[in-house]
Amino acid sequence: MSETSTLSGGAPHPGLVLASASPRRVDLLTQIGFPPDLVAPADVDETPLKDETPPHHAERLAIEKARKIAADHPNQFVLGADTVVACGRRILPKADDAATARKCLSLLSGRRHRVFGGVALIGPDGKLALRRVQSAVAFKRLSDAELEWYLASGEWEGKAGGYAIQGLAARFVREIVGSYSNIVGLPLFETAQLLTGRGVRPGS
Repeated sequence: MSETSTLSGGAPHPGLVLASASPRRVDLLTQIGFPPDLVAPADVDETPLKDETPPHHAERLAIEKARKIAADHPNQFVLGADTVVACGRRILPKADDAATARKCLSLLSGRRHRVFGGVALIGPDGKLALRRVQSAVAFKRLSDAELEWYLASGEWEGKAGGYAIQGLAARFVREIVGSYSNIVGLPLFETAQLLTGRGVRPGS
């Protein structure tokens, strides 16, 4: 995929760069007609700041990702995004091992939690546009057998909060309030509005 797309008249216009390594975000953008011209993962420190709230954490990381990649692609639209799973004010980590996944799932079992999505877009003019989305998810109470079954699947690996709602964990979800795609990794309605509002063309 090239960074610069071409209009029907032959004039070049800025491409869309996704500042994320997530294949889910690539698929979601493609689903709504905005396949990225370039995928450029942003390596940023995702450690929460002291007293940082979950929604501010999602916003800050989305902005940091977009700014880091925009520095290398100044003439493009650069989209950064982050998804934060929170239980109260507690920010749950990405599960890099089974022990972390077990702690997350045990905490979420039988409870309602929130998923915050931050989406930041930096245009060729350097201006930043930002959206924040909140979804609520209610989990059933997990039995020991269900927990062990899900941990054995390995689906939790690298997932915020230790689960992927678009996969096997869907069977645990009693209720969703708000954007489903936000829980998967990118709030599609808000992202589409953000892109079209800045002049990014679908299918570019």
